[in-house]
Amino acid sequence: MLTLTDKEIDSIAHLLLKGKICYYQEDKKVIHHLPDEEENFNENLTLEEEDLLDEIDSDPDNYAEFVKMEPAQESYIMDQFAENFVENKSFQEDLYDALTKSKAMERFTFLIEESGKYHTKWQEFRLQKYKDWVLEQIDSYNTMEE
Repeated sequence: MLTLTDKEIDSIAHLLLKGKICYYQEDKKVIHHLPDEEENFNENLTLEEEDLLDEIDSDPDNYAEFVKMEPAQESYIMDQFAENFVENKSFQEDLYDALTKSKAMERFTFLIEESGKYHTKWQEFRLQKYKDWVLEQIDSYNTMEE
């Protein structure tokens, strides 16, 4: 059964937010991370990263994989934030409008960062949602092992 400390969960959540894929090596209790190929398809892997992938391929049961949220999940948490944390109705409407357009994440993030007032709240909220997401992935991993 896979169990991680709060510090490990926090570390994985931060790495996922930075666009990484994480692998938790169960026997050594080590977190490895690689660039997400979907986001960084032009980025070549280092020799160490290629060796890590070979290790994972040769012993997949020893590694738990953690991936970022799907765009629909990201959109949902942006919507939740706008609904529950933004008191200014005009700004809230701007955020909802951003979510209906292409590149919703970029538009939403730009508005939040420009607001100043909501930037820190958004970062904290999103990090907590990613910690919850890591916990969900641990639960799924443990269910698959049973």
